[in-house]
Amino acid sequence: MPGRAPRMLLAAAAGLFWAAPVSAQTRVAVRAMPVLGNAPQVCTLAGARLNAGQVVNIAGTDGDTLRIIQLTDSTTLGARAASVTVAFSGVCNFPHRVRLESQNNGLFPVDGRITGSTPAFTSAVPYRATLAWGNATTSLDANAKLRQLAQQLITLGEPVAGDLTLRIEIQQGASNVAVGAPLLAGTYADTIRIYLEPQ
Repeated sequence: MPGRAPRMLLAAAAGLFWAAPVSAQTRVAVRAMPVLGNAPQVCTLAGARLNAGQVVNIAGTDGDTLRIIQLTDSTTLGARAASVTVAFSGVCNFPHRVRLESQNNGLFPVDGRITGSTPAFTSAVPYRATLAWGNATTSLDANAKLRQLAQQLITLGEPVAGDLTLRIEIQQGASNVAVGAPLLAGTYADTIRIYLEPQ
């Protein structure tokens, strides 16, 4: 009978399909993909902030300039005491060193005509600058004996983040000749620089 053959073939094909188990082999492909980034060596210092309560005879900052209110004592004409603590928010993300530098080694007259040839008068004012950063401190005594570059170094073997503080102190009567000697008339100045740099 011509009509039955197709059904048998269909049934036989279906039986073969269900009777044979499927053997599936699972393969997992693994590929590593490294993710890389680079953090460059960076040191930064923000602008100066005066620490409240630690300011004596200092008007504050004018940009990056500290201004002494009254450099001379009105009675003796000797140097008047002044002090300030300045803080800078900073970060250095690698082991580094700090260099504290005084351009003049004291407060010297900006007018070149004023000289130290009069021994009874102060022609330059000494001061002390103390720097603290991380767990390290150093002091620079700018003795004003000779106008020259003066510096101190701190080496830090680790990264540091936080406040770097700088304290500047001028003693009452500070002088490059004799304590209490009167100051020669003029404007006195120095430039202090702080460097965060590789070791």
